Parts: sequence; structure tokens; C-alpha cells
Amino acid sequence: MTSASDLDCSRESFTSDCSSKHCTPSSSPPETLTLNEVMESARNLSNLCMAHEITVNPNFRLELNTLPQDSLWKLVRDTFHKAFWDILESELNDDPPVYDQAIKLLEEIREILLSFLIPGNNRMRTQITDVLDIDLIRQQADNDAVDIQGLGSFIITTMGKFCAPVRDEEIKKLREITDDIVSLFREIFRVLDLMKADMVNHTITNLRTVLHKHGVEYERASFQRILDKTPNALEHTTSWMKSALEELQTAVVTTEQTKGQRVVPGPFQVINTAFLSLLTWDSSKRPLPETLMTDETRLQEIQWQLQRVQAVNEVLLIVYSTIGGPIQGLSSLSDRLKRMTSVLLEGMHSPDFKLEEALEGVSAQISCELNKSLTERGYPALTPALQEALKGQICSVTQKDNPIRSLVEDRVQLYFRALIFAPKPELKLEEVPAGLTYIKPELALIGAKFISLFDYNKLVYGPFYADVIRKLLFSGSPPAANPPQDAPQDSVISK
Repeated sequence: MTSASDLDCSRESFTSDCSSKHCTPSSSPPETLTLNEVMESARNLSNLCMAHEITVNPNFRLELNTLPQDSLWKLVRDTFHKAFWDILESELNDDPPVYDQAIKLLEEIREILLSFLIPGNNRMRTQITDVLDIDLIRQQADNDAVDIQGLGSFIITTMGKFCAPVRDEEIKKLREITDDIVSLFREIFRVLDLMKADMVNHTITNLRTVLHKHGVEYERASFQRILDKTPNALEHTTSWMKSALEELQTAVVTTEQTKGQRVVPGPFQVINTAFLSLLTWDSSKRPLPETLMTDETRLQEIQWQLQRVQAVNEVLLIVYSTIGGPIQGLSSLSDRLKRMTSVLLEGMHSPDFKLEEALEGVSAQISCELNKSLTERGYPALTPALQEALKGQICSVTQKDNPIRSLVEDRVQLYFRALIFAPKPELKLEEVPAGLTYIKPELALIGAKFISLFDYNKLVYGPFYADVIRKLLFSGSPPAANPPQDAPQDSVISK
């Protein structure tokens, strides 16, 4: 809970009249939307998601779409492609040849090649438009004088000038296709698709540098445009913050200064508590806050990784408390048991994953590994009764009221609470509570991912959270005409 000075500062910043339109959340969205406004909001959302992914994911790149082998879409696409190339082949084999489809391809290739040009490269532009002069090629087709091989050779040479070094081998293979025009053009288009992806990825690399400098402002402004056009665009975010606020308000602090009074939480306490709830958020029962839409996949991965390492830790706690001294201090055995358990619990977040069956398999493998380790060091193997008891305890962690499970979940929450409230969380990553040492490295990695997500999200959406919390805290008094700009960034964005 906050101190009196923190409360005064928070109240002042939340009721201040100071504002700036630069990153001030709008509180008056239109009541109805036109189709154009819906489409514009969709474009804003798409741009926001793309910018966010480029900024926070250093490995993000465009990949060519690959459809599953047995999918209907692949069947339809392949059928249409085959029909097109069959028509092209039939036309070129006519006597005299028909160039209608070929001219369409050449026109499309010309536009793709021109799109690769950088501004000012007028010489290459002139060369492409002169050689691939569609009007001239049509005249040549009328007189059966099209040099299709020569045009193909020019296209390949031009592609070789534009492509990245990694595509040199592909260009070399194109030059080797000399006897089948249809196959040549099919391969030209395939390599052009690769080159387009290379070009986009090069642009993404350059954009990343810019977005690292201005990403927060860009994402905030993009979200503001969505908010301006979409009614109730912060509905789920408000519900999320309200739940966190109500959780904090249930705690009554009695001191000499606040005896018998309910202390009003500070804004960044509310945000921290709200983010802690995301670790156990069930999006199938409750939609994620709108401000988390660009991080939904990352948040799911954090949840799934956390579920698995918690289960691994629960299993190891049971094993070591049950077997005791004979296996204590054997780091290699502990590592093997942890690795084995983690592998067998891979995919435990999937709806069709049968956790109890998997834990039975874990129990059997662990018993085998323990017996091998014990007998190698002169200890008696586990009795069938002890193995059965161990299996029962391991499988019992599927029950929500299992004491080992409750202990681990509480300690994990304690760990993340310490991280999220720490002024410098990176210094706390290795400080895991007692009972979680088996998964210390994994927890530190997950914690770093979560803190990175939390910090960046708070930077982008801090002013929006400030406006929501201010209204929740002081709904009895008229809100400011615009939510505060400078103060909430100090009280909400700062740790």
C-alpha cells in the first residue's frame, strides 16, 4: 500500500489539468462507425502490430507463405497455378505461337523489377522499360517476332544485379534452364518472390533502428487513432485494472496515521498487480486487455513455459523429499531428472494433453533413473511399494489443492512480485525463493522475458492506464478534460 506522500502525489497527478495531445488518450470515441472508419481502424491495428513486432522481436522477418501439404487452400492454389502454366505452354506451342499469357507475365515482371529500383536510378529504369516495352512486344507478337529467350535472358541478368548475394546460386540455376520457356518463367517468379521477401526484410532491418528510437511514440499514437474511432476500445483494459484495484482495496492497513481507514492504492501499484494477474490469465474465459493485443503470443509462451517449469519443480520436490539422503547433492542426477521430466511434459498446455498420463510416464522414468543411480553407488533399489507411493504423489499435483503445487505456485508469484516491484528487476532475476532452486535458470529467463514485456508495455500505454485508473479512483469527482500527460509518465511509467 502507498504512503501518504505517494497518495498525495498520485492524486495530484491524476486530477491535474495539464495535458498534451501528443500522447493523451481520448476519452470520447464516436458512438457509431462507418465502414471506412472500421477499415481505417483495421489498418491502424495492422500497422501497430507490425511496428511492435519489429521493435520487440529481433528475429522477426517475413517468410514466404507455406501451406500444409494436405490443406484445401494448397490444393486450390496448386490447381489454379497448374492451369495457368498449362495455358501458357499451350499458347506458346501453337502454330503460330500465341503470346497473350506471356505478355501478361512480362508486364508483371517489369513492374516487379521496377519496384526493386532505388530513387534516382534512372539509367536502369530506362533500360528495363525499353527492353520490356509491352506495346512493342505486342507488335512483335502480331508479327510472330518475339524473342522470348532473349527477354528471359535480360530478365535473369537484371535480377542478378538486384538480388542479395544469398540468391546468386538461384540466379545461376535460372541461367541453366534453356530448353523450357514455361519452366523458366515459373522459376523466375519463384526467385522474384524470394527477392521480394529479401527486400522487405532489409527494409525491416532498417526500420528496426528507427523504431527503437521512436517506437513508443509511434505505437502510442497508432493506438490513439484506434481509440478515436472505436467505441469502448478500452473496455477489457478497464475491467482488468478494476479487478486489480479491487484486489488491493481489500487490504486494510491500520497505522497511527491511517487507523481504521482504507488506503487508496497508488497507480503503479494497480498496474503492477494487474500485470501479475497475467501470469495465470485464462484468455478462453476472459478476453485479454486491448493493450496486450500485440503481445498475446509472447504472453502465452511465458505462461506455457511457466506452467511446465512449475510442474518440473513440483516433481523434483516430491522426489527429493521422498527419497532423501541417498540422492542428495548429486547435481548430475538432478539435471537428468529435470531434463527428463521437462521433455515428457512438453506441450502440457495443449487442450488434448493428458497430464496425469504424462506424469505416470514421468514417475516410471524417474524410478528407473533412481534405481540405476542407487544401485551404482551401493544403495538398495526402490521397493515396489515406494515406487507406487512416489507415483501417487507425483500424479497428485494435478489436483489444485495439492500442497506441493500450492507451495510452488505461491513461491513463483512471490518471485514475480519481487521482480515487478523492484526498482532494478534485473538484479533480482537470480534471487529465487526457497523451494525453487531446481528451476532457477529457467525462472530467470522467463522473468527477464516478462519484465521486458511489462516495461515496454508500460512505456507505450502508461498514459492510457493513468486515465483508466484515475477514473476508477476518482469517479465520484469530475475527471479532467484531458488525462494528464507529464505526471502519469512519472507515476505510472517509472518504477
